[in-house]
Amino acid sequence: MEKFKEILTELESKLNNVNSLNELVEIRNEYLSKKGIVSSLMSKMKELTVEEKKTYGKEVNELKTSVEKLISEKQIKVNEIEQEKRFKEEKIDISLPPISHHVGKENPFYKIIDEIEEIFIGMGYKVEKGPEVDKDHFVFELLNIPKDHPARDMQDTLYIDNETLLRSHTSAVQAHVMQKEGGKPIKIICPGKTYRRDDDDMTHSHQFAQVEGLVIDKNINLGNLKATLELFAKKMFSKDSKIRFRSSYFPFTEPSVEVDVSCFNCHGKGCNICKNSGWIEILGAGMVHPNVLKMNGYNPEVYSGFAFGIGIERVAMLRYGIDDIRRFYQNDIRFIDEFNKKVED
Repeated sequence: MEKFKEILTELESKLNNVNSLNELVEIRNEYLSKKGIVSSLMSKMKELTVEEKKTYGKEVNELKTSVEKLISEKQIKVNEIEQEKRFKEEKIDISLPPISHHVGKENPFYKIIDEIEEIFIGMGYKVEKGPEVDKDHFVFELLNIPKDHPARDMQDTLYIDNETLLRSHTSAVQAHVMQKEGGKPIKIICPGKTYRRDDDDMTHSHQFAQVEGLVIDKNINLGNLKATLELFAKKMFSKDSKIRFRSSYFPFTEPSVEVDVSCFNCHGKGCNICKNSGWIEILGAGMVHPNVLKMNGYNPEVYSGFAFGIGIERVAMLRYGIDDIRRFYQNDIRFIDEFNKKVED
């Protein structure tokens, strides 16, 4: 018993000098680990008689309980000390001025994409995405543009190898969807980035974005296309907007048209935005070419369809009066900060 009292007295002395949890862990291990002081006392029981073991075992257990209690009480005090220390170190000087945070704004490029998607989703279209690096087979051949077709000159792009390239239009997504659907009706839009060898000036860039649309079903005609694009123009620009078709040529549509919208700034009277014509060209469209339908598993005697392509940057430039297409990609915070308002504002 005298030995056990000495052990407790020694422990209390050590605990009085403990000021951190690490120090306390070392003391706990010294007394309570498998090779600690208490365990070593327990191991001596094998040297005792049965009667001695009863008394000795009881005293060792009482010692262990006392050691655990002393260490536990000290741990509570050390936790309080460390918490108080941490509070002092992390104390905030409320007299200091707050740190200002710059709240980011949405690039007008993405505002226009979101609004176009919302308009067409409201008309029942699905949004489809596809790879920006694609095969020649999907970008050109399935869209009625064989390898020797002169239209490829207008869509010259960046090639990875002879059959792999950066897509020059999102029409490639349409080819993927037609192949996947296998002759079923389709009603989709395909937003995304495209790449072409082009002049790098205020109105052209080697990288730009499109939202292309495709509808295939029975009894689809040019009137359906015009009604769709007219509704789009009214929602995107003005409820008074009108559109007109002008004959054009695209290898994947027949007939093909350029689509103009009445100037939303002057309402057809003539201004600097529409170059005094009263009209602004915004997209190309047409009826899906029978060859495209055949190559993608559709019977042109049963199915017909229309397709259209909208330039994202062009719509944004017209909508916001932006003078240089390169501004969209320069990440100039001063430029982006100008578009804090919602599109409808």
